[in-house]
Parts: sequence; C-alpha cells; structure tokens
Amino acid sequence: MIHLHCTQKLYAKLPVNAVDRLPNTRARPIAANDPGESLLSGWHANLITWQRRNCVLFVHSATRFPVLLTCLTKPDFAELDYHFQDGLMNTLLKVGANQAQLDAAANALTPLHCDTQCDRSVQGTLNHMKQDLDHLLWYDQLQITDLAPYSAGGWLAQRPCMAKGVKDCIWPQRAMFALLDSANQPHQLPASEV
Repeated sequence: MIHLHCTQKLYAKLPVNAVDRLPNTRARPIAANDPGESLLSGWHANLITWQRRNCVLFVHSATRFPVLLTCLTKPDFAELDYHFQDGLMNTLLKVGANQAQLDAAANALTPLHCDTQCDRSVQGTLNHMKQDLDHLLWYDQLQITDLAPYSAGGWLAQRPCMAKGVKDCIWPQRAMFALLDSANQPHQLPASEV
C-alpha cells in the first residue's frame, strides 16, 4: 500500500471509505498477495487552487520527488489513485528515468491509503514548491490550463530541497532514481547467513 498524507483541505474532497481508501476503478488493483508497505509509500499532498482550478501537488517524503495534477474536477478526486499513478509515471518519463527504473516504479504502484497525518518538514517542501509554481505562473503569465503538469513536476524535481535532519540538500530526481535503483539490486544475505 502507498500511504498518502493529505492536508485537511484535500482529505475533505476525497470520497474515502471506512478504511481510508478511494474507490479503486481505473487504478492498479490491490494484489492478492499484498506485501504491505510499498517501496513508493510515504507521500504528502496538498490541494491548491490556481486561477479557480483545483490542483494537487504530491511530494514523496524521503526523496522530495513531486507529482503535479492540474485542473481536477469532482469526478477526478474519486479517481485520484489513477491520476496519481499516471502523473508519477509520466513525470518519471519527463525526467529521464530508464526502463529498469520505470519498471520498478510500476511494480511498486498500489492503491493509495489516505490519512491526515503530516510531517512539517515535508509540508515545508510542499509550500516551497507551491511558491515556485506561483512564481512560474506569474512570471511567464501562464494560464494553469496551459501548464504542462508532467514537465512542471520534472522542473521541480531538478531543484534542491532541504529536509529536517538531513545535512545536505536533497535533489529529488537523483533521490528517486536511487530509490528505484535499490529495488533492482539483488538482495544480499548477511555474512552470517552465507
């Protein structure tokens, strides 16, 4: 499962069931042998209104990798699983992920499990990325309908981020690629078990 920590504003728009899951219509279904926590688990998301359009910005907690969805309507919130999966895979394509990394991401995709827990450090990154997008829209005098969300997410992924407890900055693109590459590494047994 992929944990999605939503802001209260976003959570109020989501049609989650009693176990905090969205209706699973077009998204990748839950596997019969669900292994539990996914490699890609741990995202934060915020509902942002730009030019009277609903947009959702996701940030992965460990890598600070962003996914941007723009111009969402009410039915799109019921399909948030599908839109998130599509946005993640297309943003990875935009930033140049290789086939092994894309395969690792596709294999790790599971439905979202939504809650309202938050990490202030990740929310700070969300706010910083929102301000970067505010500036981009203002400076280039763009309409939100003309903004390419996958390219904008890729642009944000190539900017450094700070995180609480991390000495150096995090480069989201590099960190996400390293996370996906770790899924492709053969698991080695400890020396005591060899």
